[in-house]
Amino acid sequence: MDRRSAAARANVIALSEIDPGMHDLVGGKAAGLAELIAAGERVPAGFCLTTEALADGELPEGELAEAYAALGGGPVAVRSSATAEDLAEASFAGQQDTYLDVRGAEDLLRAVRDCRDSLFTDRAVAYRAANGIAEDDVRMAVVVQRMISPRAAGVLFTANPLTGCRTEVVVDAVAGLGTAVVDGSANPEHHVLDGSAPETSGGCLTGADLSALRAAAARIERHFGSPQDVEWAIDSDGELWLLQSRAITTLFPMPPDNGRPAPRAYFEFGNMQGLLRPCTPMGMSAIKVACALYFGMFGRTGDPVDGTPGFVDIGGRLYGDLTGMIRSRWTRGRLPESMSIYGPRMAEMTERLLADPRFAAQPGLPFRPTLRGIVKFKTRVLLPALVGIPRAFARPASARERAFAATERLRASAIAPAGMTAAERLRFAEQVQRHFMVGRDVDGLMWPLFAGILAGTLPSALLKGVASEAELNTVLGGLPHNVTTQMDLGLWRLAEGIDERHRELFAETPAEELTAMYREGALPEIGLAEFLAAYGHRAAAEVDIGVPRWGEDPTPVFTTIANYLRITDPEMSPQRRFERAAADAEAKLEELVRRARRTRPIRGRLAEFAMRRSRELTGLRELGKFGWLHVLASMREQLLLVGAELAERGLLERAEDVVFLDLREARAAVAGADQRELVVQRRRTHQRELRRTRVPMVVLSDGTDLEAAAPPPAAEPGALLGMGAAPGEVTGRARVVRDPVGARLEPGEILVAPTTDPGWTPLFMTAGGLVTETGSPVAHGPTVAREYGLPAVICVRDATTEIRTGQLISVDGATGVVRLVEE
Repeated sequence: MDRRSAAARANVIALSEIDPGMHDLVGGKAAGLAELIAAGERVPAGFCLTTEALADGELPEGELAEAYAALGGGPVAVRSSATAEDLAEASFAGQQDTYLDVRGAEDLLRAVRDCRDSLFTDRAVAYRAANGIAEDDVRMAVVVQRMISPRAAGVLFTANPLTGCRTEVVVDAVAGLGTAVVDGSANPEHHVLDGSAPETSGGCLTGADLSALRAAAARIERHFGSPQDVEWAIDSDGELWLLQSRAITTLFPMPPDNGRPAPRAYFEFGNMQGLLRPCTPMGMSAIKVACALYFGMFGRTGDPVDGTPGFVDIGGRLYGDLTGMIRSRWTRGRLPESMSIYGPRMAEMTERLLADPRFAAQPGLPFRPTLRGIVKFKTRVLLPALVGIPRAFARPASARERAFAATERLRASAIAPAGMTAAERLRFAEQVQRHFMVGRDVDGLMWPLFAGILAGTLPSALLKGVASEAELNTVLGGLPHNVTTQMDLGLWRLAEGIDERHRELFAETPAEELTAMYREGALPEIGLAEFLAAYGHRAAAEVDIGVPRWGEDPTPVFTTIANYLRITDPEMSPQRRFERAAADAEAKLEELVRRARRTRPIRGRLAEFAMRRSRELTGLRELGKFGWLHVLASMREQLLLVGAELAERGLLERAEDVVFLDLREARAAVAGADQRELVVQRRRTHQRELRRTRVPMVVLSDGTDLEAAAPPPAAEPGALLGMGAAPGEVTGRARVVRDPVGARLEPGEILVAPTTDPGWTPLFMTAGGLVTETGSPVAHGPTVAREYGLPAVICVRDATTEIRTGQLISVDGATGVVRLVEE
């Protein structure tokens, strides 16, 4: 009989006898201690009372007393070791109880019982619920170890937990027991070790202590293969004892090693599309295909599945490696201004990189142009732009007509043939974006769109010193021809037209129940089928094809309808707000023209032309993405059909699991590879990233979150600083929303969100204002906010944690200031 099978029947196992496969029997803490012992580290002797020993409620008192005596009696530490503890995705730090300096068998029995019962405290239950851990999956074991009488003790992190830097070790220490560090009851001695000789200031740790801790950190991380949170103690003889090691669960994932010289700087691009939640693997795969096709027009080669070099997946988010542009003397000077489109925080971080000697200027271009690339750029991009943009300026109505016609042709090109095999469906999914990204039809769509964007930016230069940015933003309010605005107003008209007999049904019934009734054909006719025929390919986080579309699950649409039905003031109706914004824009345009012509008549005429063309063309900026979403929806449809066949063959558990594979892995599944276990791992990782509330805007190749490493911006007391994105001032109650699905927003409440994309914009119609943590003034959310005359401030750091639902706040969309109003 082997040791593991014998141990499985035992109630008590020595820590030194625990094998790696015993996690379910001994829990996370005991398993981690056993790993440290196996690695040759110094760990206080002890034993584990197993999950089996605690399962039936009766403690094996005799075995416990015998093990305590074999340990030598005397003072011991009693600590929890639950099966859902010290995991890679959740640490459970401090969620169960610890008892120190326990003496005697009777007190030990009491401490073990209390430790076991702490599995069911309110805080532990709430923590498990927040991390998606089912109660049935959790069992408790208890670790008993000899107490160390320490000269100093504390915690070390093998990576910096605040900045994410993997080359720094952070040590917090106090004299005596380290519980004061763990429970936060004392201000510890704090050290950040970066590889240089450690400095001491006469505290509880010597230089030799710090060197020993740094060496231990390197060994432990190397052994476990990931950054660790380690509890330690140094006794009176100067010996280092390790009391616990668990994964640091809060670190943002490291950028993949691309083989290029470090350090490197990666910029997050998802916030431009209002996407901070992680993409599914298939969603990221689709985006990489799009990048490879698009940049192929500029001569940049890339793998058709892995995408263009320089664009990487970090934690399910798309990042771009801009190191070359930061270092190149040709581009670095203009980079901060270019990055300001992402907001002042991004521009500030770019300035910090330019001042960092590790990113010093170098000669040469940031990339190597090729003759083929230059020719492709001129023929495929430059020449069509030189024709298309002036043509749109000259005849904007015809340009709009061409743009909408091109969108319809692109939509038709994305319709899949009938009767395909799974392999053919997969090939279709891999190729369907080609026509949109590189086909000639896209010219009719893109150049009017770019003309509108150009027209919207020209007045800022032409009216410098004459008009403020807030005034110019007012001119962009109530823009016609915006498909997202048309969608929102269409949904408003649908809600407005609901018969009085049915309004209570749609206003009070849970959205999920309305969805079930709709699918059963049991709902009154309100025109929803027509709305979904036009806009059912949309959703929140819609650039991720792993996310269900409204046509598949209209629950968010029913939630929005209920929000609209709570609007009772006619002046608060979205239609009236849009009309007021358009009227204000026309009035402001006339005012600015008169003002400019008094001092700068030529510039005034040019600015008037640009502003009027902007109002005719800038609304098209949503059309490009709208057309792309038709393509992505078709791609999703075919992949789900592939998933259904794979599920029938037993290679996936369910059809929708296909979105947790990338295209290459889906090919392997079609060829016969069983991908079920891979999907389980991918789902677990995706769920962990969904719970992440903050995503670095810039991350370095050593894991450093550049913004977290910077001091917080200065602000007046009671104020949060951001970037004005839609002019106007409003004071109201905040509603913090992290996911628009199911979100209830009372009329006039100020929406506070991590980010927004078109899937969020139906909520804008009942909102009094908008505050987001990320974004760009030209992104979808702020654009639509301006069109509704909705004051908006973006790029407000930690807005969703600094502001509480129900709190009275004041939003100034011109200055970018959000004030917390005292009541």
